[in-house]
Amino acid sequence: MDNLSDTLKKLKITAVDRTDDSLEGCLDCLLQALAQNNMETSEKIQGSGILQLFASLLVPQSSCTAKVANIIAEIAKNEFMRIPCVDAGLISPLVQLLNSKDQEVLLQTGRALGNICYDSHEGRSAVDQAGGAQIVIDHLRSLCSKTDPANEKLLTVFCGMLMNYSNENDSLQAQLINMGVIPTLVKLLGIHYQNAALTEMCLVAFGNLAELESSKEQFASTNIAEELVKLFKKQIDHDKREMVFEVLAPLAENDAIKLQLVEAGLVECLLEIVQQKVDSDKEEDIAELKTASDLMVLLLLGDESMQKLFEGGKGNVFQRVLSWIPSNNHQLQLAGALAIANFARNDGNCIHMVDNGIVEKLMDLLDRHVEDGNVTVQHAALSALRNLAIPVINKAKMLSAGVTEAVLKFLKSEMPPVQFKLLGTLRMLIDAQAEAAEQLGKNVKLVERLVEWCEAKDHAGVMGESNRLLSALIRHSKSKDVIKTIVQSGGIKHLVTMATSEHVIMQNEALVALALIAALELGTAEKDLESAKLVQILHTLLADERSAPEIKYNSMVLICALMGSESLHKEVQDLAFLDVVSKLRSHENKSVAQQASLTEQRLAVES
Repeated sequence: MDNLSDTLKKLKITAVDRTDDSLEGCLDCLLQALAQNNMETSEKIQGSGILQLFASLLVPQSSCTAKVANIIAEIAKNEFMRIPCVDAGLISPLVQLLNSKDQEVLLQTGRALGNICYDSHEGRSAVDQAGGAQIVIDHLRSLCSKTDPANEKLLTVFCGMLMNYSNENDSLQAQLINMGVIPTLVKLLGIHYQNAALTEMCLVAFGNLAELESSKEQFASTNIAEELVKLFKKQIDHDKREMVFEVLAPLAENDAIKLQLVEAGLVECLLEIVQQKVDSDKEEDIAELKTASDLMVLLLLGDESMQKLFEGGKGNVFQRVLSWIPSNNHQLQLAGALAIANFARNDGNCIHMVDNGIVEKLMDLLDRHVEDGNVTVQHAALSALRNLAIPVINKAKMLSAGVTEAVLKFLKSEMPPVQFKLLGTLRMLIDAQAEAAEQLGKNVKLVERLVEWCEAKDHAGVMGESNRLLSALIRHSKSKDVIKTIVQSGGIKHLVTMATSEHVIMQNEALVALALIAALELGTAEKDLESAKLVQILHTLLADERSAPEIKYNSMVLICALMGSESLHKEVQDLAFLDVVSKLRSHENKSVAQQASLTEQRLAVES
């Protein structure tokens, strides 16, 4: 270290005199000291004030330039040295050196700038202002096709520099994307896929850029899918495959890229991994099985990619996914059920699957998870059943297969995601199925649970679905017994509250159900309708200009139906409904205007 102090003193003099031979000797000494103890040497260099002199030594024509850049690259490995390097004015001359023709100068300059940018806002900002990124991208383009080792090393350094420059910085990543870095990196990967270090750099750069939404379109216009699948097939090592996975996942969120990945044969690779890892209890194999099956499900979220893999229900992929459902592996059961839910996104697929026994497979799966079951598997299987129940033709088939009984076993679940899907599945099943709606609507346990969930203020989804199912039981059954069960269980107040929902569809469903209650069982529900302040709510809905036409229409129908109750009739008279209704006679919507005339006549007669 004493030698180091002498070297630094000597360097100050020689730097001014520019005697290249003695300068080179000093620089060699510094590099040696840095190799022995980087941190301590860097501290000494900072303390000596020599950093400012480095700026004047970074000249293209000097034989020492590469060594100076190397020293800067070494000291910038220390976090505490990055801002001093910026403050010493080193960025601008380093960026100028990127125009050099000397390969060693370019290599060391790329390292120096990359290290200064690492996790340093000041470093990145200075390189940005000096225009360093564009020059590096231009180099990547022009050097892209050369495969000699020295060139590949330089390309690796330049990729690393861009990565450090833009990592976790959206605006700088967007800048690189606008400069066209993505097609260049994809081309690099295609040519140099044999070079592990360069491939790794490209993958990390892709991983960073792929998080940005604006990058997806650029990626979709390249052959990234093909290159990644080619690279993936080549990887035997778990860690390397993991790196490719990390790029595939964000890219596969884009529908165009999903289809490209399917066409490039990624699905076959994923199925192979699943087959290899399914019986392993090694931690890394379990993790890889999860990643592969999750990615498989993600690919099915795209309409085109999903339909391509479905192949009319005859496809190899669809058949393999089906075989996951009866498996003993929870991860595969989950992925299988989610995949079926994704395949069940159009009527044709749903009808085919129900006709081919998928419902029984899903019910068996649910059965295995009733007691202390896996919540994610329950949720996924219920999602699949809900989607399958959407086509009208499937409802009766699923009802006779016993789906409602299978679903009702989860009524005691305390998990909101399971509750939510359970409610949605039942609501889909009873749509226009009077008998099933009546049977469920007379099920006291179910109705009581619905009323309880209508108060689940912490879970808006569960609350909304419970209200909608209550209303659906009445609307589809049109049954007095169902209405009585709901009244006895305390459900009326929730239907009245539902009429004030911010969602028009829910308001409407509530008003239609309430009109049926008023028409079929007004005496039974009278007290509850009164204490829920239904009449005041209807007045507000009719007076509010923002209410949708169908809300105004159904509110007036309901008002007429309530006139059969003495106490509710009195409330209607007290609230001067005639004024509000007569204004609606000139409403632009014909149905509303007609109903307003009828309601006005009714109110006039009854008063």
